[in-house]
Amino acid sequence: MAHFAKIENGIVTHVIVIANEDCGGGDFPVSEPIGQAFIASLGIEGEWKQTSFSRAFRGNFAGYGIVYDAELDEFLAPIIEENV
Repeated sequence: MAHFAKIENGIVTHVIVIANEDCGGGDFPVSEPIGQAFIASLGIEGEWKQTSFSRAFRGNFAGYGIVYDAELDEFLAPIIEENV
């Protein structure tokens, strides 16, 4: 399965899963544009970036509210503030 994150204003707003066959059956980065085209063919609009559940690429797995840094091309882990 391949995971894709929708990015809006640098923030992940949705994560969807699509079949590997719908990404051409290949590995990232070759799979990303094929998966993006498949998502668009379903009428789902927006900027979609492939993310790795195992963190094999783009730093962290993208979840709702995670920041996407376009310059680094990575999903950044959230900053957890502690009350001291």
